[in-house]
Amino acid sequence: MPGLQVLDAVEQGTIECGYTAGYYYGGKESALAIDTCLPFGMGVRQHNAWMLNGGGLELTRQVYKKFNCINFPAGHTGTQMGGWWRAEVKTLADLKGKKMRIPGLGGAIMAKLGVIPQQLSGGDIYPALERGTIDAAEWSVPYDDEKLGFYKVAKFYYSPAFWEPTASFPVIVNLKAWEALPAQFREALEVACFEAYTKVPAAYDAANPEALKRLIAQGVQLRSFSKEIMDAAWVATKQVMAEESAKSADFKRLYDSYTAFRLGVGSWFRVAESPLDNFTLYQAR
Repeated sequence: MPGLQVLDAVEQGTIECGYTAGYYYGGKESALAIDTCLPFGMGVRQHNAWMLNGGGLELTRQVYKKFNCINFPAGHTGTQMGGWWRAEVKTLADLKGKKMRIPGLGGAIMAKLGVIPQQLSGGDIYPALERGTIDAAEWSVPYDDEKLGFYKVAKFYYSPAFWEPTASFPVIVNLKAWEALPAQFREALEVACFEAYTKVPAAYDAANPEALKRLIAQGVQLRSFSKEIMDAAWVATKQVMAEESAKSADFKRLYDSYTAFRLGVGSWFRVAESPLDNFTLYQAR
């Protein structure tokens, strides 16, 4: 199926299941985006904790059920990069009028900063960048981005993707097809998805450092978004969250659950994990 039509096909029963990203379907229901990630939100471990032990899976399944589907988390990318840019963007003024491939809530946030968001499937990004139809594109992490060759047509590689502190991908299954499966086949599918949920982020964490080295060797210029841009993005994110919560009861329910859990788990990470990581990485330079 075309990259942005998997949910439609599974809902209608054209195909029985698909591997996709919830934020591709924010136009249908913005709450689906939270299944993938939330801007300035939780990373892999924290998101997993919310999904598996904080009520996230039950809440997202309530939303997918409205589309005749059931979802099974089956992988993460980890924190993504802030995209490939044909020219540097140092200030908010540099963002104005730039056309950027960016889906979901991230696109809504960037729009408030003056960017013109474009939703393109993976195979359409490279030619659009090459022709200059778009000025920038975010896709994933170094390992994935390298394979699509974006470094050949856009040399400035930004971080971080504040809109994508991770990206969680589900296998979605047509409800009728799911209910028709024998019990042991259902269990096999759940176990396979859970194994992918564990293995995929580990594979990315192992592959990304070397991929980033190779990209730099190809002349890629690493850049970080300025504090001015990050501060404005934070304000815009709060605005977008409030707007979506007002429009969708499902979004508000998931958002309230997610943010309450993030506050608790984030407090724990600040006490133990983050200080140790920061100290160890500083000393190991």
